[in-house]
This record gives sequence, structure tokens and C-alpha cells, in this order.
Amino acid sequence: MPVTTIDHADDPRLEDFRDIMTRDGRGPDGRPGVFIGEQPLVVEAMLDRPGVIRRILVAENKRDWLERMLETRGDPDVEALVAPRKLLESTAGFPIHRGILASGDRAGLDDRTVDEIIPDRNRSATILVCESIRNIDNIGMLFRVAAAFGVDGVLLSPDCHDPLYRKSLRVSIGHALRIPFARSRNWSTDLARLGDEHGLWRIGASIEGTPSTDDVTASGPSDRVAVLMGSEFDGLGASATNACDRLVRIAMAPGVDSLNVAVAAAILLDRHSTADRG
Repeated sequence: MPVTTIDHADDPRLEDFRDIMTRDGRGPDGRPGVFIGEQPLVVEAMLDRPGVIRRILVAENKRDWLERMLETRGDPDVEALVAPRKLLESTAGFPIHRGILASGDRAGLDDRTVDEIIPDRNRSATILVCESIRNIDNIGMLFRVAAAFGVDGVLLSPDCHDPLYRKSLRVSIGHALRIPFARSRNWSTDLARLGDEHGLWRIGASIEGTPSTDDVTASGPSDRVAVLMGSEFDGLGASATNACDRLVRIAMAPGVDSLNVAVAAAILLDRHSTADRG
């Protein structure tokens, strides 16, 4: 599909991008079934998944980038729009410094079940389990960490922040589109099923745990693990703690008892992930 220039604020093709911040404040209900990506790496990740993008809207000075991306990756039939920067920003309601936006369909991204994100029992697996991660940046960074350590899937508690929220997606640099995730509908049941049905050794981060080391085979299977992370200050709740096969802590200097959850997840995944990493 050719790149089309838009010159009028009332063009209906701009609808996905109107008042982004106001609609973001209402969560997924502000734009039912649709999410917004901004900046090149996120939109490139969207292009890598044919059928996800609804529209791309860029400032005039990004036309060359847009034409190159459409030629080299993704769905060639995506609707591609170019607008003067002033029109783009007045439509969105805030400055778009990188001059690149895209709207995408949530279907198939945030409606997976727990079973769909966990590899079959006949192969190794690493699952990152996130409980009550409500911070926008942390949820995005956890997906970036998960990608770095070859995580197969991310399981979210019902109250975790939306990984497809525009700012979270930006922090993840698009990896929330690359790593399958599921939102639990029954937290205690799903935590139990990780072990009982999927054969995952559940390792929970806790200041009450034993020191985390490179040796996971001493206390459980090493080829299928689920690493459970709670929020920095509250930690894992009772149901998650009770579901764990092993609680571990990261040794730190005296007077320091916690790390940012994404930093802690990176350390534990580096020690316990089953993924092959070059």
C-alpha cells in the first residue's frame, strides 16, 4: 500500500491517534482492542508481526524511514500515513519527539492462556512470573530482561500493569510483542499448575530465602524453571510464596535489602535460566 499524506485534522484515519494521553489514562478501555506504539524500535517490532498493525503515522521527516521499513519487513499492506509534525502532535495531544506512531490490534497478544505460553514438558523452559508489578517502567523493563535471558513466556498476576501500555512498551523496546505473555485469571490455581501440570520448578525471590547460587540441580530439576518476582517493597504474597519449591535471595552489602525488581530478575534469570545464550 502506498504512503499517503494527510493534511486535515478531521481525517478519520487519524482516529486511533487522537488524544492519546487522555485515552491512555483510562487503560485498555480508553481504546478498546487497540494499543499504541511509539518510537522506531517498537514500531519495527510491530511490523515484524504481520496483521498486528492497523496504521502507522509519521512526521514528514520520517517518510524515508517509513518507506524503508515497509519495503524490508512486515505486512506490505499496512496503512501508512504521513502528516506535518504540527498536525501529528496536535492530534496526539503531546510532543512526539521521534515523530513515529503506530496503532495495533490487541487480539492474539493479550488474550493468551497460561497453557499457551509454556513449552511442552518434553523440552526445557524458563518462565518469568510477575506478581503485582504495577509500575509502568518496571513492567516494561521486565520484558526487556526476559528477552535478554531467553525467557519463553511471562505470566502476569491479575493486577500487573498492562505490558502493551504505550510507555511500558517503549521501555521494553518492543519485547512485550516478542515474548508471549498471559494474564492469570485465577492466581493461586495457576501458580499450582505451573508445577503440577507443567513440571516447572518454581523459584521465588524473597529476602527470607536461601542465597541464590548457580547450582539449581541440588534442590530441583534444572531444565524447567519458573522465576517468581514480586514488587520491590512488598515482595511475593502468601499464595505465591507458598507455591514456590524454593525461595532464594540475592546476597547484598550490609544495610541493603532490596533491588529494583527488573535488576533482581536479571540476576536470578542469569543464574537460573535454562535458555542457551551466546
